Amino acid sequence: MTEIVFVSPDGTRYTVDAANGASAMEAAVRNDVPGIDADCGGACACATCHVYVDDAFAGALPEPEAMEEDMLDFAFDVRPNSRLSCQIRVNDAISGLVLHVPERQG
Repeated sequence: MTEIVFVSPDGTRYTVDAANGASAMEAAVRNDVPGIDADCGGACACATCHVYVDDAFAGALPEPEAMEEDMLDFAFDVRPNSRLSCQIRVNDAISGLVLHVPERQG
């Protein structure tokens, strides 16, 4: 299991354990993290699992693929550190990853 921290817009922290190989979105949904809507269930088709990767983890994740970049066009308040949590695969190397949940999804 790998620890991931989701930070809500009001600063509330949700620390969850995620199975390696699962997506960060799946971990958020299983642990009822507010703000991760995941309307498409992780198919990279809705952008409602948009998160901001904490600056401390810049470079820790692989670059987003073209499909994720295209879908981020539909997200609200996209920033350079924006990612879709359904595309972040959990592994030991990202233990402690901090993801900030936007004010609203799409």
